[in-house]
Amino acid sequence: MTMAKRNTFDEDEEYSEKFNFHDYARLGHYLRPYKKKLALALGSILIGNVALILGPYLTKVAIDNYIPNHNMAALGILSGVFLVTLMIAFACYRYRIWAITEIGQDLLRDMRTDIFTHLQTLPFSYFDSRPHGKILIRVVNYINTLSDLLSNGLINLISDLINLLVTLVFMFAINWRLTLYSMLLIPVLAVWTWVIQHYQHKAYQELSNKQSNLNAYIHESIAGIKVTQGFAQEANATETFDGVAEENRRTYMTAVRWQFALWPGVQNISTLTTALIYFIGIQQVGVVVSTGTLIAFLGYVNNFWNPVINIGNFYNSLITASAYLERIFETLDEKPEVTDQPGAFALPPIHGDVRFDDVSFRYDPDEPEILHHVDFHAAPGETIALVGPTGAGKSTIINLLSRFYNVSDGRVLIDGVDISRVTIQSLRAQMGVMLQDTFIFSGTIMENIRYGKLDATEEEIIQASKVARADDFIRDLKDGYNTIVQERGVSLSAGQRQLIAFARTLLANPKILILDEATAAIDTHTEQLLQAGLQELLRGRTSFIVAHRLSTIQRADKILVINHGEIVEAGNHNELMAKHGEYFQLYDAQLRMLKAL
Repeated sequence: MTMAKRNTFDEDEEYSEKFNFHDYARLGHYLRPYKKKLALALGSILIGNVALILGPYLTKVAIDNYIPNHNMAALGILSGVFLVTLMIAFACYRYRIWAITEIGQDLLRDMRTDIFTHLQTLPFSYFDSRPHGKILIRVVNYINTLSDLLSNGLINLISDLINLLVTLVFMFAINWRLTLYSMLLIPVLAVWTWVIQHYQHKAYQELSNKQSNLNAYIHESIAGIKVTQGFAQEANATETFDGVAEENRRTYMTAVRWQFALWPGVQNISTLTTALIYFIGIQQVGVVVSTGTLIAFLGYVNNFWNPVINIGNFYNSLITASAYLERIFETLDEKPEVTDQPGAFALPPIHGDVRFDDVSFRYDPDEPEILHHVDFHAAPGETIALVGPTGAGKSTIINLLSRFYNVSDGRVLIDGVDISRVTIQSLRAQMGVMLQDTFIFSGTIMENIRYGKLDATEEEIIQASKVARADDFIRDLKDGYNTIVQERGVSLSAGQRQLIAFARTLLANPKILILDEATAAIDTHTEQLLQAGLQELLRGRTSFIVAHRLSTIQRADKILVINHGEIVEAGNHNELMAKHGEYFQLYDAQLRMLKAL
């Protein structure tokens, strides 16, 4: 079991081998709404950098012109000018930090909103095919990782690029030959950077996989803690966690080693360049410069290499973040399987007439059909029960009716309208779906019931709860309807959660109601209390009930027996019992089992 767990959570996602600048180009889409703010920030950076870079030039003028001539008045004026430039640079520095930080955080908010909103549109298969922890880390951790890059990193990059360009202008203006000498080792730096970035990018992609595995295992372990403790597998869980955590630590150390391999190379090249300029300037190799010019130029050389080093560090951050950015855009690029078709219109208020017209369905074109030529009709207000063995296709039918999937062939009609032609929101807004695994959100019980109708009054919520037979147990709780329940309603029994879900669905007042094993978690006593409320819930609605407990569907207007993706029998309870077919055998087997208990 330990090995199986390790294999599951040590599974790495695929990643590209090359650094993808296209992902960063896509960030431009998020910057467009803030282009005015960005323009002001760029202006402040330009003004601040020009003011700061004037320093070495003012030093050159002082050394070559005013100090030898003992011109104290001019030196005083020059000092005043220098002080003003420093004040301007400081003011611009403060503004640019505030402006770019705000832009960066706005961008992250928009990106996080986009990915969360997009997740709402993805099919069930997306969430069923990957651990939820791997999804969660993309919305939270990966985007948080981009925070420093898009705020401080973005500030520094823009500032350093402008600083570099302005410095080069001053350097060429002072002495173009010394400027060319100072750039002799740039090709060496380019080769060094190219070599490092390949290994660093791959290392951080592997790290993102290991972090995703770790997050997924922690998420599953917390969700399954009762099973772990129930089978006394705490030691096994810890052993598995140690393995996943060690993989994360090892990969992190490898990534950090490559990250810090770039900086020493840039620093050494900077030092060698400074030494070279000292040698050329003092020995007058191919150039003739004054002392003031040499000192000013060395100041500019240092000013040139500082942004180069910073840009190298930012490039490091780009490589680091690219692994996370790939995962973010990979999620955003995931295509919903069911979307509104071109020209889709809002479904008008419905009566509840439902027809499956020769419907067939397969999940994948290369896989066999799940449903084969299913035909049936439900008149408004009728209750249709779907029964049959597990995997027969019952849940597939209601998933097609709710349009969680599109039919492969045939049509699903509501009030004569093909549901593939209407908007998904207008369709599902008129339907109520209750599943066996009822989800209760963190919050009060009243808030959970109100989820079915957000503008419902307190009186409407209480009335729905009374009909659903939930009012009595809710009032027995310490704070009644204002009782706080945690995620998934762990403080409530399965039956209580189901009764709350019934009240929530009743409050929504859907015209088409779907109950997928909705009473499976309710004990016999609670089920007896619920039957009157259930009949009230079904009255006036077209209802589809998927049930293994056949005693709950005897009053259904029509029972469809599904097997191997086909309707093998149809009729009411008495008609099907008289046939002595599959329904009779299922009912008789359940009856004998109950008698044996």
